[in-house]
Amino acid sequence: MVLRCVGHLHQLLYRNASRIPRQRGKAVYSGASEVWNEIKKKLQAFPGGSVDLIKKESGIAVLTINNPDRMNAFSGTMMLELQDHVTQLEAWTNGKGLIVTGAAGTFCSGSDLNAVRALSNSEDGIKMCMFMQDTLTRLLRLPLISVALVEGRALGGGAEVTTACDFRLMALASEIQFVHKQIGLVPGWGGAARLVRIVGSENALKLLSSAQKVNASYAEQIGLSDGVLSPLETLDTTLAQAEKWLSDFTGGPSPVIQAVKKVVVSGRELPLQDALRMERDIFGSVWGGPANLEALALKFKHK
Repeated sequence: MVLRCVGHLHQLLYRNASRIPRQRGKAVYSGASEVWNEIKKKLQAFPGGSVDLIKKESGIAVLTINNPDRMNAFSGTMMLELQDHVTQLEAWTNGKGLIVTGAAGTFCSGSDLNAVRALSNSEDGIKMCMFMQDTLTRLLRLPLISVALVEGRALGGGAEVTTACDFRLMALASEIQFVHKQIGLVPGWGGAARLVRIVGSENALKLLSSAQKVNASYAEQIGLSDGVLSPLETLDTTLAQAEKWLSDFTGGPSPVIQAVKKVVVSGRELPLQDALRMERDIFGSVWGGPANLEALALKFKHK
């Protein structure tokens, strides 16, 4: 009976998805609103913690996973808040960058076990999995340049969240660990697919099959991390260091930064011909725009 229900769920999601064109900024599983409504009601029953969003005038936002009593594990309501914040960021016209971090010196330990136990049947597990896949895919597709700031530990689902950012920076004593195997699971929030694209299939297989603790040095060696931060070497906090690091990529007008991110997303996700058409359209949106005309007026020269 459970298998039949799960099969019906898959058919519903993919049948409806095939009828509605997928668009960046929209749900990955289009046409699945009845499924989302059902799982949202169940997630709402497991409160605790929060996901906090601050949008700065600089165009850089900070998204904080905040549930320190449970090592910043996601409660049901936190999953809903994360989706709401992603929706806000999709519409942020002045946005350029995003830092995803955790409260109280740790990143995230995955899912709150109270919610996991309550959603332990296969059908609910798949619905929750698809809900988080949808949210984290939209996070990665945001027209903002994003970086995960990993302090302390990023475990399980927390490790998956780090892969939903364009870059990862790690504090000196931090660790990323895909612990799924240890609890009889595999990643379900899209983390495995993204990990393969980040570190390659061989390294991904090693990390998933061994549940290895990946420190900052090894993460940088295999390409999982883009840099190691140490507040002991400067007067800045790790968050301030992350903002400085990100500012190297977010200098300039927000329409141009967003256009850069969009052409990269289309190049990564679309077949070549579709990616070329998308690049042409995005190019057209900034050609002759304020930033382009201002640069021309300054008699920009090739160096």
